[in-house]
Amino acid sequence: MKKLLSIIPLFLIAVALSAQEKLDMEMIGKIRKEGLENSHVMDIAFHLTDANGPRLTSSPGFFKAANWAKDQLAQWGLVNAALEPWGNFGKGWELKKSYIAMTAPYYRPLIAFPKTWTRGTNGLKNAEVILIEVKDSADVEKYKGKLSGKVLLPYRADTLKQSFKADAERYTDEELKKMAEAPSQQQRPLQPVDTAAQRRFREQFIRSRGPMQALNLLKETAIKEGAVAILSTSRGQDGTIFVQGGGSYAADAAENFLDIVLAMEDYLSLQRIVKNGIPVKLDVDVQTAFSNPDSKAYNVVAEIKGTDPTLKDELVMLGGHLDSWQGATGATDNAAGCAVMMEAVRILKTLGVKPRRTIRIALWSGEEQGLLGSRAYVKHHFAEIDTSTKKWVLKPEHEKFSSYYNIDNGTGKIRGIYLQGNDNVKDIFTQWLAPFHDLGATTVTISNTGGTDHQSFDGVGLPGFQFIQDPIEYDTRTHHSNMDSYDHLIPADLQQMATIVASFVYNSAMRDEKLPRKPMPEPRVGGRFF
Repeated sequence: MKKLLSIIPLFLIAVALSAQEKLDMEMIGKIRKEGLENSHVMDIAFHLTDANGPRLTSSPGFFKAANWAKDQLAQWGLVNAALEPWGNFGKGWELKKSYIAMTAPYYRPLIAFPKTWTRGTNGLKNAEVILIEVKDSADVEKYKGKLSGKVLLPYRADTLKQSFKADAERYTDEELKKMAEAPSQQQRPLQPVDTAAQRRFREQFIRSRGPMQALNLLKETAIKEGAVAILSTSRGQDGTIFVQGGGSYAADAAENFLDIVLAMEDYLSLQRIVKNGIPVKLDVDVQTAFSNPDSKAYNVVAEIKGTDPTLKDELVMLGGHLDSWQGATGATDNAAGCAVMMEAVRILKTLGVKPRRTIRIALWSGEEQGLLGSRAYVKHHFAEIDTSTKKWVLKPEHEKFSSYYNIDNGTGKIRGIYLQGNDNVKDIFTQWLAPFHDLGATTVTISNTGGTDHQSFDGVGLPGFQFIQDPIEYDTRTHHSNMDSYDHLIPADLQQMATIVASFVYNSAMRDEKLPRKPMPEPRVGGRFF
């Protein structure tokens, strides 16, 4: 009975849309069945996370996961599966050992994680903690000659504030309605050049610039005098640590001073003890390893070749970034997106789809350092700017490109899609989402969203899109934190995502025409992408 009911809405939708987009409702039904009833997405996610560990760009963990993904895509029958080099990146880095504990005035293990691209301690050190208060470079002078063998604890005025709001949430109907009703680009009023928010940010930056410069000077002094490490903390609480990079990863950069991020509760506890005149000592034993001697970085790519004689050279792409940070196994950021995209192509291969256009999956590296992998890929394959003439140089593949779909907002299911200001695809995507209204995907918004790899395509005038996803606990708990692990993935949401992505990719590959584009943006040398 349930199967019969699932077929009836698809038939009604097919009748309603038959005069518009040519949707293959039989195939969409097969995609739904395979994606929702025979999913492999959690097994893929396991291999990208628990089985291979953190995936910092060009680290051993990244290469293990990348090679597994390449081999798995080839095993499913995709062709041209490869690790494609995109340029020089710099050092790989791996955390080999990390032990941090308070040993005086009593013993207590601490929740802590070193920042990436920092050096180790060269063995176990038992070091006294020194409280540091610096607001400008003059304050650094009073600590000179006192830092040898010490662990530095910069003073923080923070206090822990209890939260009475759940970490995880889904979009409400009202929030989705507001997204859907966002004005088009043509209707949107011009924003003032200097908003109050921009002024506040600028003022905060100016106020923080002095202490930041002083802290950098303090680190230089600490290195010269032989200090052990400096401690940091982040916005997290309840044992959650948001931890990222600790300095330059350039091939010729010096090793960065060991910077260890502590859980807020541990950090403030150490601060109170020292401030009250009680000596604190820590055991610190950190071992790190640098790798990637050729400095190169790679994206994972593979294809389902097109079969239509006139359309097979045209391209539909899907992807997400494979690299992660070191605090956990990068499950929601972004093994989730990579697992979904791999599952989407697995669904299509399992169903024996013969796409008219070529379908290419890409799993990017260097996203966390500024969309580096996708930007380089777009520059190599599609478009770049001639810096002498400040004009676009379009590659042949630019004209052959149809669309790119990206997932990179955690484990939350798809609720719709951002159009990136491209009004021309609104009606198309509205129809493509219709078969999935029962799965909660209803919203098409003209709005832009940023911060991930679809921008590399959108920046050169190609249709690149990111889906609207339920936030769940992405920003509050897992994004770039030690909690970004497999257990924070929601299987049903990933299954829903892969099913919808597979359908969008299929529709794009089978459509008579490529997706319509926005006007080509003005070239900006030295801008976000070039």
